Amino acid sequence: MSAQDWMEKDFYKLLGVSKSATAAEIKKSYRQLARDHHPDKNPGNKLAEEKFKGISEAYDVLSDTAKRKEYDEARSLYGAGGMRRPGQGRGGQAGGGFDMNDLLNRQGGGGGFNVSDLFGGMFNNGSGGGRGPRPERGADAEASVQISFADAVHGVTVPLQLGERTGCPTCRGSGAKPGTSAHDCAVCNGRGLVTRNQGSFAFSEPCAACRGTGSVVDEPCPTCRGERTIISNKTITTRIPAGVTNGQRIRLGGKGSPGSHGAPAGDLLVTVKVAAHHLFGRSGDNVTLSVPVTFPELALGTSLPIPTLDDGGGVKLVTLKVPAGTKSGGKFRVKGAGVQRKTGAVGDLIVTVDVAVPARMNSQATKALQDYAAAQTDDPRGAITAALADAGFGPTSPATSGKHHAPSGGEAGSQT
Repeated sequence: MSAQDWMEKDFYKLLGVSKSATAAEIKKSYRQLARDHHPDKNPGNKLAEEKFKGISEAYDVLSDTAKRKEYDEARSLYGAGGMRRPGQGRGGQAGGGFDMNDLLNRQGGGGGFNVSDLFGGMFNNGSGGGRGPRPERGADAEASVQISFADAVHGVTVPLQLGERTGCPTCRGSGAKPGTSAHDCAVCNGRGLVTRNQGSFAFSEPCAACRGTGSVVDEPCPTCRGERTIISNKTITTRIPAGVTNGQRIRLGGKGSPGSHGAPAGDLLVTVKVAAHHLFGRSGDNVTLSVPVTFPELALGTSLPIPTLDDGGGVKLVTLKVPAGTKSGGKFRVKGAGVQRKTGAVGDLIVTVDVAVPARMNSQATKALQDYAAAQTDDPRGAITAALADAGFGPTSPATSGKHHAPSGGEAGSQT
């Protein structure tokens, strides 16, 4: 039986017993399963034959005290990643300041290390060395940029300031102070891995003395402090497409952290924040605008000068014709003055006209409105007036409604 079989097969599950099962329980379960799946009882049944072989294999290991102990220890180490020393915590922090997370996150020169190296010496009884590090795709990076409302509508090219980890220019990635050099770790002989035996198996793990790099720096570089890499800033320009929305993330392929050992770089994820506009809003691909108007403008009709966004981020003037008799809250559409779609088509500008009620009026305006109310014959609340009359509250009209009180038992409401 190969070591890989021991790692991949759950013998307890095959026999239908728990890991704490006694030898008697294991034997009883095996006998029952062996009778049920024996080839003589199931002639020509390949599935039963394979099941019988698996049961026999499991019993051969679990019925032998020494084999069972070795199997349990190997499975336990494999499940834990084969990475922890006795007394080491689950976070990957071993004695001597070794930090697994720090090791796996290191980039740049100086003995890169891959997680697969942890198992490079497994099942080889200590013979041979660990495999070299494999290429790994770079990590994705993140950035954010704020643009104006107009730029979100029409698109814009923006510069992005990014920080990336590169090889230290002072020590050229050695981690050692200029004039000195790193030397092979005496513990792992420069391999970056140490091997320990566990029964019939040998497990490789990162060397704590050199943090898995294979080399030791006695006098660290003053620039990178022995880390071999530094954070440097760079500027790239990118096009934010027209129609981007607030909070949208744009993926820029290959603009993230560089890969290791020839692998491709990761991606850059740019979160776009769109500033609000003091006049315009947005609904999908349409730009919205609310225009206050007077009652006479809606009643008599008018032409309104309104702004729209131009390609340069400013505004241009268009004239909106409002027909006589337009209701407050009426909507008008200005074709092609909205957000550019991915297909090349452009949304519209949706204009809403709302009556603006003045908070104060002079005596002349007040007299004019009173005269208008006295001359007005149409009842805008015809249905309500009829309902009140049917209920016995008497006739009401627009000219006299201000003189009436709320019906008995009711209470005048307040504007919201």
